[in-house]
Amino acid sequence: MSAKPFIQDIQAGDRVKSSFLVIEKNLAFSQKGNPYLSLRLSDKTGSIDGRIWDRAQECSETFQKGNIVAVDARALKYKDVIQLSILDIVPLRDNEIDPMDYLPSSKEDASSMFKRLLAFIDSIDDPHLQALLQSIFRDETVASAFMRSPAAKGFHHSYIGGLLEHTLSMVILLDVVANHYKGVNRDLLLAGGILHDIGKIEELACKRMIDYTDVGRLIGHIVLAVEMIDKRIADIVDFPEKLAMELRHIILSHHGILEYGSPKRPKTVEALIVNFVDDMDAKVNAFQEFIKDSGDDSNWTGFHRLLERFIYKGGGTADRRNDLADAFEESGLDRRE
Repeated sequence: MSAKPFIQDIQAGDRVKSSFLVIEKNLAFSQKGNPYLSLRLSDKTGSIDGRIWDRAQECSETFQKGNIVAVDARALKYKDVIQLSILDIVPLRDNEIDPMDYLPSSKEDASSMFKRLLAFIDSIDDPHLQALLQSIFRDETVASAFMRSPAAKGFHHSYIGGLLEHTLSMVILLDVVANHYKGVNRDLLLAGGILHDIGKIEELACKRMIDYTDVGRLIGHIVLAVEMIDKRIADIVDFPEKLAMELRHIILSHHGILEYGSPKRPKTVEALIVNFVDDMDAKVNAFQEFIKDSGDDSNWTGFHRLLERFIYKGGGTADRRNDLADAFEESGLDRRE
């Protein structure tokens, strides 16, 4: 069963017969003490709240968080936000669904983004870093996982292709910064930016939902990245130990401070730049996605729990440029393709 209409198409007053992924499920009680089910439903175009007012406990026993369900509902506007009042809900079997209908994905084309990333890799002059990056990204298994992986479970770029989109965006910015500041090792800076989150292809899994793997929870993407890089370096003849150490340091310190999970704080210029550009790109995406999903015409979003603030939408948000293709062309590297 295809998820149609998609969430982005739903308008207040619509009768909605479609299917969605259950990403949140809570049994709550009204002020009168009556039970109801509070749901958060999603598909590849976004997410929406749903409520089951009748037979809430009975319905709750028929499906779980992570299930894909067919719903019959009415779309209502509550506090200027569209939500679904669900009349009926039925879990679907795997042979009735296309999983890609329910996972959000990057608006950018993955093949095009990956081609641009390879062009940046080709522009790196250092033969050892070039060999390392080619070893990793010419590996079809790694490349496929990297193109599909999200960059996070929920905070930023949390959709299929998000890791590639985030990495490419960072590298475009890092290339500009490398040309701005004297004495910066461009090759090391770009290599660090390209590889900083490579461990997320093992840390996160995308099946019906984006979630952490066992190794992701127990080890984490920073250590996984260093382990992967060390294995590849071991196969490269005469890879300079100092260069390997500086690259590892970028990976180990890219979260910036110990409280954010970095084993080390940045102690080289390249590590410092990667940390700040990573943080900026993640937070800009978090701002923009939260604004996009706010779902009303006011100038302010609701409270963002992780960023601990309301976000002002202001004017002109629709005109913000987020097209990586334009940025890539302006970088001049399109001629390398």
